[in-house]
Amino acid sequence: MAEVLDQREIDALLESVAAESSESEDTPSVIGPGSNSNSTPKYDFKRPHRVSADQIRALSAIHEIFARNLSVSLSGLLRALIDVRVINVEQLTYGEFTHSLPNPTGFMILQAPPLEGQMCLEFSPLIIYPFIDRLLGGSAQATFVPPRPLTSIEWRLLMRIADRALEHLSEVWRNIVDARFSVVQNESNPQLVHIVAPTEVIVLITFEIRLGQNAGTMSLCIPYNIIDSVLSHLTTQSWFYKPKPATETHRKRIVRNLSKTTIPLTVFLGQTSIRLSELRELRAGDLLPLDKSVAGELMVQIAGRNKFAGRPGQLRGRRAVRLMRQAESDERL
Repeated sequence: MAEVLDQREIDALLESVAAESSESEDTPSVIGPGSNSNSTPKYDFKRPHRVSADQIRALSAIHEIFARNLSVSLSGLLRALIDVRVINVEQLTYGEFTHSLPNPTGFMILQAPPLEGQMCLEFSPLIIYPFIDRLLGGSAQATFVPPRPLTSIEWRLLMRIADRALEHLSEVWRNIVDARFSVVQNESNPQLVHIVAPTEVIVLITFEIRLGQNAGTMSLCIPYNIIDSVLSHLTTQSWFYKPKPATETHRKRIVRNLSKTTIPLTVFLGQTSIRLSELRELRAGDLLPLDKSVAGELMVQIAGRNKFAGRPGQLRGRRAVRLMRQAESDERL
């Protein structure tokens, strides 16, 4: 005869069945083999991703070239080693961008016809004041950052940096759209600038700038409605950077600057050997026979390297040398 369960065992069995049914209700139904509920991404309708990952990579590649060009340009302007690099490219809302900025800061409103609308360029105070200190003759050591807005003179000095940045920005964007970036307005408090609605999606490109012991950020804010018309060009497959060819104005400027450059030029008349006792007895007017004949060629060196071979002579009462031919680099003096 089968064993009869008492009331305590029946209650325990019912409780176990109820617990198993509640666990099955909490477990989502399996859609397919290998399905995992944790792999389902969440979508935030307040922050839609309108720019694809491929377009983000293209923007990053474009502005990495911009960062390298700006590093070289600022290093020449400030006579110090400047390192500029892209550290982040992301899309967020304009309100989140402005609330993340310090106050005061170096905030500039940009325009780039034929693109419609406005953009923003922001320099962190951590790098603004080292720039200003360097432009005024200071060193690249750690610089004190005062907690105050920029003065009109400081703004003018910062604009020298911004002009270089916008020039190179226009150059790398020329392969996408022939836009010329320029500053429309300056502001120290970013909360007072509303170029788009706070909920509007923007693309934020953040750069790190290093000058000696100082480091800060530069941020470029591009609203989505500005680049919407050129998004089709922002793909890593269809975009590539073409350097801007040198114009006639640039060539003339290079030639003009080179024509003012001074370089050392040396003409070697010859050489000889004498004893140390003869050297001690030399007096003004003594003659030293050289290993060169009167009709022999003299070696002309420029910046310490053999360049020409020539012959001595006179021109308008002054000693001169006539260049006869180009010299070999290993030709003896």
